[in-house]
Amino acid sequence: MQGSAAEPRWWSYLVIAVVIYGIWHLLSVMLDSIALPTPLTVFFAFLASLRTDLLPNLLISTIRIACGIALAFSIAVPIGLLSYEKRVDSLVTPLIYMLYPIPHIVLLPVIILFFGIGDLSKIIMIEIIVFFQILVTTRDASRSISRNYVYPMLSLGASKKEIYRHVIIPICIPKILTATRISVGTAIAVLFFVESFATTRGLGYLIMDAWSRANYPDLYAAIVTMALLGFGIYLAIDRVEKKVCRWVYV
Repeated sequence: MQGSAAEPRWWSYLVIAVVIYGIWHLLSVMLDSIALPTPLTVFFAFLASLRTDLLPNLLISTIRIACGIALAFSIAVPIGLLSYEKRVDSLVTPLIYMLYPIPHIVLLPVIILFFGIGDLSKIIMIEIIVFFQILVTTRDASRSISRNYVYPMLSLGASKKEIYRHVIIPICIPKILTATRISVGTAIAVLFFVESFATTRGLGYLIMDAWSRANYPDLYAAIVTMALLGFGIYLAIDRVEKKVCRWVYV
């Protein structure tokens, strides 16, 4: 029997954080450049920004990325699961092959034209890019399910709804959540891009604003905050997986 994966302890995160701190501090001392302040300088800038504009912009960015991922998940997962049906897959496959290779970030000007420069356009941009990542993984997971798992339930008179509930969804959900975790990094990158374009709110805006003013401590403080946002979302999805897919961790 294959054992469950070992879960990282809290101290392992602390060790990695200390290593990153040490490497950062060493590089800062060696380069001796204002473009790379020490971690301690950035930490004080972070604390100062918390009392001014960092928290409101962090909240805005969190709402945007959470809504984008949730919207992509709610659309991509049902379509991907239904791709188990050959008729549905015959429609989904051309959609993926024709639209997925397109660099969707270039659609941002078009999205802004249709939905304006507010939060909606940024949420939709995140949703479009994350959507295909989750859809491809979900579709591949549902298509790879052997019919041998389904035939016994059919012989017992199970309905299609029961087959999806007891066979297809349980098999696919670990891969779906893995795809969602992987998409967090992409979503953070897209968040930075959309918030650095035609907006005055969000962590991406803070990064670009600090860069334009050559305020490097604030620049790195905003970058670290964006990294912590992605880390928090990643851990949240990890917690959901441990609750929903308990058999994986037995």
